[in-house]
Amino acid sequence: MKKVLSIAGSDSSGGAGIQADIKTIIAHGSYAMTVITVLTAQNTTGVYGIAEVAPEFVENQLDCVFTDIFPDAVKIGMVYNATIIGSITQKLKQYQARNIVLDPVMVATSGGRLLSDDSIESLKTELMPLADLITPNIPEAECLCGFGVHSRLDMVRAAKKIAETYAGSILIKGGHLFESADDFLLIQNQKGNEEVWFPGVKIDNPNTHGTGCTLSSAIACNLAAGDEMKVAVKKAKDYVSGALLSNLDLGHGSGPLDHGFQLTRG
Repeated sequence: MKKVLSIAGSDSSGGAGIQADIKTIIAHGSYAMTVITVLTAQNTTGVYGIAEVAPEFVENQLDCVFTDIFPDAVKIGMVYNATIIGSITQKLKQYQARNIVLDPVMVATSGGRLLSDDSIESLKTELMPLADLITPNIPEAECLCGFGVHSRLDMVRAAKKIAETYAGSILIKGGHLFESADDFLLIQNQKGNEEVWFPGVKIDNPNTHGTGCTLSSAIACNLAAGDEMKVAVKKAKDYVSGALLSNLDLGHGSGPLDHGFQLTRG
């Protein structure tokens, strides 16, 4: 069984963060482990409180995982501040973690801010260089590239701009586009760059809480299983689409996905 570690925040409503990651990893037949960076009081309508975990305790959690059950892949989500980012960076380097997927979480689906202003630079200069793949949505890509992204052409420009200072692969998620939900993957490796489009259609479901967490966790699972990058992304997108098409409807706001849609219900 492949082992996948999620380094992220806890979502008390269970739709995003650590909880979404655990559900996704189990759905992929892998063993889930977690390092919690922050606790959030949130639900489908918003984020109502954040309690940071002490950086020393984040390091303690990482030591416990890596010295006992070494992960085959690592997904990183909400990291919140520069000090926690520094702790994570140090430990991932120390243990030479592999198959790292970084979801640069900055804003929740419900609109709550999930990354402090002084931490964006630390994310870009410390954590991003360790990642094999980053998965920004369009607002996050705009923050990383420094200009507006309003079209497929802009997505390509943004990925190439980010690639000027980042050596890993870049998946820009197009769900915020009006005309489509196409995603763009720029693969950077020693063989040269490869550009891959993943066509997507808008799924008529307002319940999208935790889609980014779910996608990045699914990609990490597929990389852990040995899939090459574009195959890992394609399979993960198919999984998220299935979870959306299941049309789970919970909560009073943007509800969660049906992570267990493939399970047979009695």
